[in-house]
Parts: sequence; structure tokens; C-alpha cells
Amino acid sequence: MRILVVSQYFWPENFRINDLCSEMVSKGHSVTVLTGEPNYPSGNKDKKYLRDKQKYNEFNGCKIVRVPLVARGEGKLRLISNYISYFLFASTIGLWNLRKQKFDVVFVCQLSPVTSAIPAIIFRKLYGTPVAMWVLDLWPDSLKAVGIVKSDKALSIINRLVRFIYKRCDLILGQSKSFVSEIRRNSPSVRVDYFPSWAEDVFDQKNDFNTVTLSDDNTFDILFAGNIGEAQDFPNLLKAVGILKERDVKVKIHVVGDGRYLETLKEQIAHFDLTEYVKLWGRFPLYDMPKFFSSADALFVSLKNSPTFSMTIPGKVQSYMMAEKPILASLSGDGADVVLQSLCGLVSEPSDFQSLAENIELMISFSTEELEVMGGNGKAYADRNFNRSLLVNNLIAWLEQVSVEKYGNNN
Repeated sequence: MRILVVSQYFWPENFRINDLCSEMVSKGHSVTVLTGEPNYPSGNKDKKYLRDKQKYNEFNGCKIVRVPLVARGEGKLRLISNYISYFLFASTIGLWNLRKQKFDVVFVCQLSPVTSAIPAIIFRKLYGTPVAMWVLDLWPDSLKAVGIVKSDKALSIINRLVRFIYKRCDLILGQSKSFVSEIRRNSPSVRVDYFPSWAEDVFDQKNDFNTVTLSDDNTFDILFAGNIGEAQDFPNLLKAVGILKERDVKVKIHVVGDGRYLETLKEQIAHFDLTEYVKLWGRFPLYDMPKFFSSADALFVSLKNSPTFSMTIPGKVQSYMMAEKPILASLSGDGADVVLQSLCGLVSEPSDFQSLAENIELMISFSTEELEVMGGNGKAYADRNFNRSLLVNNLIAWLEQVSVEKYGNNN
């Protein structure tokens, strides 16, 4: 198949769409990606990209068509400008650059913003190419959950836009079963299926990754990896760490990543005098993550207390599971269910820092053998439920189906 992928974010930015596109190419499909200039999560355009843009026009066999955009920067105004600039330039410059190419299907990777799907909808209108959209961020619910949009009127307008986009898709895929239910409720006429995330292939490699010294042998090392944002509710984690500090518990939190909340997090760590208990490592490439994961005693994942986030399975959960490490989760809903059903960790309710502190102490009390069993449970569950090759095969079958339904067997 000839697949056009529309995604505001793509390599060298670290998202699963990179892995997905590589996998589709490896299965013999032609993939072209319509994306923007890399600027996530730092908020500034990637310096290596700016020095030599030609190096970033191809990735693992995928052709990349990039359009200019306003970098995310800091503040809501810059973020909104970033969102608007991508869909405007992708819908004009991007589609103009693609005008002589023909595709069997358009696949949208929809993180924030939902407007990133608009170029695909326009392409469908112009050429009749069917569109499948993978919903990884539920709008407008997530905007309300993190306080980006508070006006009920504005949320209502965004919701109408979401429905407009959904109704013009031939297939919608939800990253959790709750997402599927919510999308069906909001747009009952649209076909919706369940398509979860998986661990990137770097976590499948069986090498010795124990090359990072996190702290001394007497300290229990807990690692968080990924985006540092409002949604991850770091204040809740710091409150739990504060309790553990008062109890003189030998524990240290390691944060590997970057994001819009990073500077605030630094200020809070200093304000609460937790520099001995929380270490910020900064951003590292994906291929370095296994060595960090393997060096930790447990891995941490959290989301704010919100009905929207309760429907979300954070993508890092699958990667954590493949690392065969026990998981400490501050989650509810679908994400919590995965950890509990797999018996791979301990779960506390979002924003319940006291329960989180108790779970950390409880996990520290477990023997090495008990921790290894929990890690093994997670790996086994991920192998059964989040197998990358199986999931991508399912996706390709769906894409072929919508293409055949549109074109028949003669395209």
C-alpha cells in the first residue's frame, strides 16, 4: 500500500509513530509522512535539524515532507500558534508538495492538537482518499483536564470541531477501550476500533544495559521517563517524597525527560528541599532508555485526577512492562487496570500522595525475587496484549479494508 501519514510530530521527536512507520515499511509498504519542523519537547526547533535539513527528509525508508511551523516555546499563546501553524501550513504548503502523488489511504496520528487531522480531511475531500485516524489524545476533554481551556463555550466549539473531523474519517482507532466507547458515544455513525500502543523495538533487544549508576546500593531507585508536563501531576509525587523524607526512607526519584513543566518542577524541588531525593537527568534519546530502565528498581507513571485521564493508557506503561521492572502507578481507569490485571506493580489513586508514599514503602519492603516476579508478569502481559508485530498487522488489515471499500481491488 501507499500510505500517507499525517502527524504533527515525527522523528527526531520521540513518538511511537516513528516506530509504526518503520514497521510498515519493513512489511513492504510505501510510507510518506507529512509533518512539521521538530521542536518537541524543548519548545525550540531542533538545532541539528536547522543545521542540515536535508538529513531529515528520510527515516528508515519513510519519505518525509516537512512544513514550517511556529515552535511551541513557552506560554499558551505560543502553544496555540504552534497548533494553528501546523495545520495551516500542512493544509497548504504540504498538500501542494504532495499534489502529484497518489495514496491508497491516509493515516492520522492524532496527539494534541486534534486540528492536526485537518490536512488529512482536506486531502480526502480533494482526492477521495480514505482517512483512518489514531486517537491518542481525547479532545476537548484533555484540554479541560489540564486547564488549557476553561470556558464552556470554547469547549463546546472545540467539541463541534472534533465531531466534524470524526464524521469525515472512514475509520477511527482509540488507544484505550474507554477511548473507543467515548468516541462511539460522541460520533455513533463512525466506525471505531481499539488500537493500543506498544513498546518500541529498542526494548526487545537482549543486551546488557546496566551502564548507568543511579545511586548507591542502599537506595531504592524509582525512575520516571517521558514528558514532564501538567498532566503528569508532579506535585503529587513531590508530596509523597516529602513524606518519605520525613520517615528517612532510602529512596530516590530519577526523572529522565523534558517538557513545559520542567522549570516549575526544578523550582518545586528546591522549594521543598528535595534535591537529595529527586534527580533530574534531562532528555536522552530513546536508545538510551533501556539502560536507565534496567538500572532502576521500579518505574513510575502518573496522570492527574481527571475523568479524561482515567480513560488513558499512558504509552510508557507498555515500555515499562517490556523492561521487566515493577511499576508504581498513580492512575485510575484503563491505565490502572492494565497494571492491576497484569500483577506487575502497585497502584494508587491519582492525587493521593499518601497512598503513593505507602506504596513506595511497600515496594521497598519486597524481596528481590518478588520484584522480579512483578517485572516478569508485566513482560508476559505485554507480550500477550501489546505485541507490536501483531498490532501493526491488525492496523494494516484495517487500512487495506478501508482502501478496498473505497477503490475496490483495482487501485
